[in-house]
Amino acid sequence: MSPERRDLLAHRALSMTHIDEQLAGLETMSPARLRAEWKRLHRGQALLNGMTPSQMKRAIAWRLQEKLYGGLPPARLRELDRFTEQLAKEGNIDIGQSQSLKPGSRLVRHWHGKAYCVTVLEEGFEFEDRHFSSLTQIAREITGAAWSGPRFFGLKSRPGDGE
Repeated sequence: MSPERRDLLAHRALSMTHIDEQLAGLETMSPARLRAEWKRLHRGQALLNGMTPSQMKRAIAWRLQEKLYGGLPPARLRELDRFTEQLAKEGNIDIGQSQSLKPGSRLVRHWHGKAYCVTVLEEGFEFEDRHFSSLTQIAREITGAAWSGPRFFGLKSRPGDGE
């Protein structure tokens, strides 16, 4: 093994140890410290209102790992750009019926001037540090009315919209 390769592997191992320590440290951070860490890592990006400490920890952990290992592949970034354009033009995003929600995904819904964040879990959803088995329960919690959860979060279009 060349000395350059050995140095690269040693640097990566040291970086991996350091990131493990940083990730472990997130668990004990106060909400104020989490907000400060967010600002440090996401220069210029506003923190979403209503983001729970649990969600901030996940977002910060993602950013730390992204900086060490690299971000999303270009194809995924292009897909996100298409979704952003579609949302701006149509007010919702058609992700297609074949795609399912992956654990760790975050759904954000703006309702009456407030942003609501929901995290997809292996079984169910997390909203405001509580577990829910369906998006419909969360939509009812937010609105106080009977809503289709998938429709409320923009995962299904309204009847007559081509579906």
